[in-house]
Amino acid sequence: MGDPKGFIKIGRKPVPKRPVSERVNDYRHVYRPMPEGELREQASRCMDCGVPFCNVGCPLGNLIPDWNDLVYRDHWRRAIDRLHATNNFPEFTGMLCPAPCEAACVLAINDDAVTIKEVELSIINRAFEEGWVRPRPPARRTGKRVAVVGSGPAGLAAAQQLGRAGHRVTVFEKDDRIGGLLRYGIPDFKMEKWVIDRRLAQMEEEGVEFRPNSYVGENPTAEELRSEFDAVVLAVGALAGRDLPVPGRELDGIHLAMEYLVQQNRRVAGLPVEGPEISARGKRVVILGGGDTSADCLGNAHREGAASVQVITHGPRPPESPDPLEWPDWPFVLHTYPAHEEGGERKWSIAVTGFSGDGRVERLHCVRTRRTPEGRTEHLPGTEFEIEADLVLLAIGFTGPVRDRLLKDLGVEFGPRGAIATRNGFATGIPGIFVAGDARRGADLIVTAIAEGRKAAREVDTYLMGRSLLPG
Repeated sequence: MGDPKGFIKIGRKPVPKRPVSERVNDYRHVYRPMPEGELREQASRCMDCGVPFCNVGCPLGNLIPDWNDLVYRDHWRRAIDRLHATNNFPEFTGMLCPAPCEAACVLAINDDAVTIKEVELSIINRAFEEGWVRPRPPARRTGKRVAVVGSGPAGLAAAQQLGRAGHRVTVFEKDDRIGGLLRYGIPDFKMEKWVIDRRLAQMEEEGVEFRPNSYVGENPTAEELRSEFDAVVLAVGALAGRDLPVPGRELDGIHLAMEYLVQQNRRVAGLPVEGPEISARGKRVVILGGGDTSADCLGNAHREGAASVQVITHGPRPPESPDPLEWPDWPFVLHTYPAHEEGGERKWSIAVTGFSGDGRVERLHCVRTRRTPEGRTEHLPGTEFEIEADLVLLAIGFTGPVRDRLLKDLGVEFGPRGAIATRNGFATGIPGIFVAGDARRGADLIVTAIAEGRKAAREVDTYLMGRSLLPG
């Protein structure tokens, strides 16, 4: 522990953000770096607990007290070694993870948690600045070939680990650029895309091959993939968006959130947009759903210049503060993202029963709801009302992987929640076919996806070589 009284003397300091008036006019990262002196003070608040629940709260098992202490003592080089021991891409998690580790921090029982996420991001940023992040190609090659289908965080983590184990790894991506949802789902104001490119350059130097514009199942076919590679990792995500089958859903102007986010990310990157254009500029926008995807749509709508934005959730408003009895688990609490600070109106306990308009959506037909003691959401009779809208975005979750030709031709099975089923780990019922990330678990956190990719890589390595020295 750097300072035994740090958590007593120093309070949590929020990470600095650019002013709203400035950031809504561009797509650059919202947050500013915390000055080093303040960061080291924040790291000193870590108590190096006898049982560090933050380690358990983190799906990667990050050695959080270790690198907090190293930052406080100004040992940054050792800190990045500790961080990379468990996390391939701390810059991704440092920017995008909602930090379940902070919810599990012992200090959070009766105080504000340690700023774990900002310390993590500062370590990796310092490491890149100092040139400490270098390619780590394997000392020898095994002669085995592995295909990774999908280039999101799970696929990239699996690919890097398997490449470092000595296998020849090829990553297939259906889109024109590598990165999966990191590239075309996450807005630039949360993570600018040069951050991805920097890691991809490292992986290419380590020997990982990337094949964009490769919709596996069509080109190459499932049969071609299996004949060319000794093992296959399916990291195809859970991109099948949950729809809202109510009257009027067929009207123009109603879209799944990912349809909008992909187009907007391509526009920001200066790339052509496919299909009918979806834009919030000058429109009355309604976003259904209250999670991360909803906030991403909200931030983009602000930057496009929407006339107004409303965010509607069918459930009740979460409490402002977590229930202490929920610690160290992820609490049910109101999450306020930077996008919510930028404008818009949030509404809870509202269900949408239909849409109407003359060929294009003009109104949402709504009803108030309440949550029953059993946890069900029920409509309240006599509370019907309408909301006028020009654009409706459905950010109400995902139902699992898209069941395309690849999954059909492989013959994989699916679990009750729509994810690809596995047998005691990451192996499917088909020899040599493994699955990791959201495709296996359903939509989840980026930190969980990286952890899944690492664990799947160890299992693939064991399958190919009989044993594995890769960390789990």
